[in-house]
Amino acid sequence: MKTRTTLLKVLVIIILGGTVWLLLRPKPVPPITVPEGAGAGDIFLNPFTHKTKTATYQADRGTLVVPENRSRPGSRLIALPVKRIHAASVSPAEPIFYLAGGPGQSNMGFKPSDALLANHDIVLVGYRGVNGSVKLDCPEVARAIVGGSGDLGSSESLDRIAEAVRTSGRRLQSEGVDLAGYTIPEVAADMEAARLGLKYDRINLLSESYGTRVAQIYAYLYPQSLRRSAMIGVNPPGHFVWEPEMIDSQIEAYSNLWAQDEACRSRTPDLSASMRKVAHGMPRRWLFWRIDPTKTKALSFFLLFHRTTAPLIFNAYLAAERGDAAGLALMSVIYDLMMPKIFTWGDLFAKGFIDYDPNRDYRRDMSAPDSILGSPAGLLIWGGAAKAWPASAPADEFRKVHPSDVETLLINGRLDFSTPVQYARDELLPSLKNGRLIVLSEMGHVGDFWGTQPKAARRLLTSFYDTGVADDSLFTYVPMKFDVSIGFPLIAKAALGLGGLLALAIVWIGIVVYRRRRKARKGKAKSGYVT
Repeated sequence: MKTRTTLLKVLVIIILGGTVWLLLRPKPVPPITVPEGAGAGDIFLNPFTHKTKTATYQADRGTLVVPENRSRPGSRLIALPVKRIHAASVSPAEPIFYLAGGPGQSNMGFKPSDALLANHDIVLVGYRGVNGSVKLDCPEVARAIVGGSGDLGSSESLDRIAEAVRTSGRRLQSEGVDLAGYTIPEVAADMEAARLGLKYDRINLLSESYGTRVAQIYAYLYPQSLRRSAMIGVNPPGHFVWEPEMIDSQIEAYSNLWAQDEACRSRTPDLSASMRKVAHGMPRRWLFWRIDPTKTKALSFFLLFHRTTAPLIFNAYLAAERGDAAGLALMSVIYDLMMPKIFTWGDLFAKGFIDYDPNRDYRRDMSAPDSILGSPAGLLIWGGAAKAWPASAPADEFRKVHPSDVETLLINGRLDFSTPVQYARDELLPSLKNGRLIVLSEMGHVGDFWGTQPKAARRLLTSFYDTGVADDSLFTYVPMKFDVSIGFPLIAKAALGLGGLLALAIVWIGIVVYRRRRKARKGKAKSGYVT
């Protein structure tokens, strides 16, 4: 029996792992190197053709050379990839530099729309620590973040994560990496170096989530270089830490929407209460699958970012409340498959360290026993890792909001778990002389802005960049939909059933092979050929 269940586990993991690998596998990228004889600020470009679904654009790509640590004289040089797609217009307005979310994720994957390319060059500059000649890979952390057989949120597990962070940081230093150079102000300086190298007078910024922090620091350091800045999912200083009380308030917001739907109320009259009940009494097994509470809660948090994936979490928790923990078990497995690959971990710590408070007890604060979920991802990153990163935080001037005259558009979803709208409204907007905040009802993090009403999103951005007036007239109210056709519980059972069928097929093949070999051996024995 034990052998059979182990085989089923392996088969289901292979099935799920293959699916996730197909979705998340990185595309091969040629190595980035510093060209021989290059100096700081040099840029090397080659032409290529960029195609969208409806048009073809002239473009160029290549390498930007920058110092690893601008504050250290004689710092070695590193190389960053650069891509520029030229506008369709013969006399375009200021280019748009894109800044992706993260930290710990690439800045080279943006696919601009024809609407943006109509009147603006689009420029992508790789993030140092992720895309360039130095990548802050930390396989030690990738292993530790999965943990062992105990609860990933235990003190012992968090200590192991911290030790993995410390070990990987010291290893990078021993390999010659100057970790003090991998900060957000240095990223902003890379953008300025690219502006100068590409010979633009002024630029626009289009930033998302973590990228909005880069945009804020760029506006502070280089205000004369900046024309307009649009930020989606705004992250003011101090908010790389996901606070339990803010997560609770967003769950309550979903719960209020839930209560307005009769079909939803028939499943549970109080969604937040049901989630609290399951989260605080989470089962540890479904059949032979172990359920790790911290892993399940962490994946829950990340999938609550968007209105398209949040219903999957609610569906799994309500099923568990009825005694069906299959969805929670699958979520533990998905965490193991996805989490090690979701970030370039060293870059996450190097950039996120800007918000670290050495006087705070993150393990206590992120656990928050009275909270619905606590802050599971915050517990792993801040309670287990951040304090161990072997580098100093940037100067205090980069850890606070600064007044700005730059024309700035802030865009936030009202249901955003990662960058709640309250932060942009209360902390950043008052400092912006020419700022405007647009709040999108019943939308979550960045992906909801791009995917829910794309035509309205394009109109909003192009009108802002072209005229300074953000036209949000195409946005309409899109009510939240909580129904789930295929949820995690069903997927888990289907995967288990498929695994069972494969196991039976393997067993049947084994029996057939065994019988044939046995028959052959008997035949040889009768002929006198068996020794």
